[in-house]
This record gives sequence, structure tokens and C-alpha cells, in this order.
Amino acid sequence: MMDDGITRARMSHSLTITRTTVATSGTPVYINSGYMSSTPGLLKLAELLLGAACVGVVAYYMDHGYYRIGDGKAVLFYLLVAVACLVGTFCLFTSCIVSLSTASIISKTIYEVIYHGVAFVLYLAAGITLMVEVNHYKDQYRRDYEPYLAAAIMGLIMAALYLLSTFLANRQYRGI
Repeated sequence: MMDDGITRARMSHSLTITRTTVATSGTPVYINSGYMSSTPGLLKLAELLLGAACVGVVAYYMDHGYYRIGDGKAVLFYLLVAVACLVGTFCLFTSCIVSLSTASIISKTIYEVIYHGVAFVLYLAAGITLMVEVNHYKDQYRRDYEPYLAAAIMGLIMAALYLLSTFLANRQYRGI
């Protein structure tokens, strides 16, 4: 045996995948139920639920054709950000739930760091913009002041959730 002076080290990796089979008439569906109990999974679920509430509140109280404040750009911006982030998070969450390996693979890429970082910045801007606009034109909102203020506060909470997700995704990406 020839020694070429190179030391070879073997690295072992551990990957735990929890799989649940739900049988229906036809092809079985595999659900990664372990992802639901992880911190990133719970954060994405919270972002989905609160994001749906953000969209629901603003869409319900938005009066089509007539805007109480200026030209309604703050409300529209908020709604655009909320819908875009809701759709993006839904796709990300669903892919991690349905695919057994996606949750472990996608967390090691830069995609989640960028996505959550952009969502944080957008929700922070939309929440602050809506809050300033609602408080500036408080008298013009009349009965809709509290729901729009609640939506702005929920937007700031969403920004905090996305910031936490960005932090966790960055740690996962860097292997910390």
C-alpha cells in the first residue's frame, strides 16, 4: 500500500425524515409531518395564518372605487405586499410539507435567506406606511380606523416573524 501523504477524513451526516402516509382512493400522499413541529415549520405556519388575516382585514375594509385617504396608495401597497408574501410562503410551506427532502435541501440554499429578508423589508415598509397614513388621516377613516390600525400592527408583527425566519434561515444556510 502506497502512502501519498494525504490524510483522508470521513464525515458522517445525519438526516432525519419523518414520514406519514395518508391513504386515499388512488395514490398515497406522503406528508412530512416532522417539518410541522420544527421551528421553521411553525414560523411558516404562523406567517401563513397571520398573513391571511392581514389580507382578509384590508380586503374586507377596502372600499372599491372610493378611498378615504388620498389616493389609497398606502392601502394598496400593504395589500400587494401581504398577498405576495402569502402566496410565496404558501408555496414554500407546501413544498416542505409534501416533499420529504425539500425541507432539508431548501434550507441549505440562499433562497430562504433572500426570500425572508425581502419579505421582512416589504412588510416593515408596508406596516409603517399604513400606520403613518392611518394616523395622519384618522378623522377620514371614521369607523375603519381600528381595523386598518390593527392591520398595520399585524404587518409589523409579520415583519418580526420574517426577520426571525431570516435569522434562522441564515444560520441554517451557513451551517451554524
